[in-house]
Parts: sequence; C-alpha cells; structure tokens
Amino acid sequence: MTDPFEPFPKDCIHLPTFSLCPIARGEAGEIADVIASMDPWRTLGYGSSSLSSYLLRFDPALSRYAVRTSGETSGVVCVRHPWLLGPYIELLALFQRAQGKGLGRDVISWIQTRGTLSSSRNLWATVSSFNTRAWSFYARLGFARVASLKDLVQAGTDEILIRKTLD
Repeated sequence: MTDPFEPFPKDCIHLPTFSLCPIARGEAGEIADVIASMDPWRTLGYGSSSLSSYLLRFDPALSRYAVRTSGETSGVVCVRHPWLLGPYIELLALFQRAQGKGLGRDVISWIQTRGTLSSSRNLWATVSSFNTRAWSFYARLGFARVASLKDLVQAGTDEILIRKTLD
C-alpha cells in the first residue's frame, strides 16, 4: 500500500506569511531573469535561459514553487524529494525586496515540517563556497557542513553539501 501523503503538493499552499505556488510557464522567464542577476548564480555563470529551462523541465521528483508575499512573487524554491532520506533544496532564491525579513527561515521551516511528516531523517542543501551569506543563513538554522564538492559547477569554486538532521 502506498502512502497517500504527498510532502510537496503540486497545488498552491497558503501559509500565514507567504504562499507557495507552482511556477506558471509565463512567469518562469521573469523569475529566471531576476535569479540570473543575483549571486551566486551570476558569479557561477547561470544565464536566464538555462534557469528558465530548469524551472520548466519535466521532473516528477522536483517541486518548484514561486514564493509569494502579498500576492507578489518574492522568490523561488525548488525541492527534490526523495533524496538521501530527505528533501534536498536545489534552489532557494529570495528577491532583494524580500530578503532579511524572515521569509527564508519560514520557507525552510515549512520544508523541514513537510520532510518530518514524510518520515525523512535529513534536510539537504548546497551553498557555493564563496557565498558566505547563504552559509551563515543555513548555519543559523542548524545545518552542518557534510562535504566539499570541488569544481562541481565551475572550476575553482566548490559547492558545500550541508545537512540538517530532522527529529
């Protein structure tokens, strides 16, 4: 018998401080344009076209959501599940106007809760070695460094695999 609980639904989720809605075809390009202008993606050479393709390609194990506050797109989060006994945050990008307001923490908390409800033991992410701001954010939330992935995305730049153990 299969478990009817789907940790990362394909419909909009409305929470007290934000909503998560599947990315519509028409908004993927706009979201990709913003992400491509932000670090670490700008430094790593990700273009708007490749990001837009990523946001739209068929991948049943990847849930992609526009993060919305007050009806406005404020960022994006993409979660792969299952992945090494828990969800993997492939992409979390909050637009500049939404940063520093606790929204990232709230999104991570929602993912963590969904992972716990699905009996996951881990919550995973990666950060670029030069992205000290992202690493500080994840460390404050209880993530620990697991491994350094040398030259994964770009020669001379490491990606750091991080994990939070779920209770």
